[in-house]
Amino acid sequence: MKLQKRLSRKYKDKEYHKYLLVIPSREIKKSGFKEGGELQIKSKKGEIKIKRK
Repeated sequence: MKLQKRLSRKYKDKEYHKYLLVIPSREIKKSGFKEGGELQIKSKKGEIKIKRK
């Protein structure tokens, strides 16, 4: 997997970024996630958990 940082927008002198996590298709299929589905996220140092809402 790969974490990517993208510039979302610039406002005045400040830049705002968003992050994209590239997850392999086979892992999405195994998880049962669907495109457009709502997800819930919990994070702590060194760990991010994603599950369906």
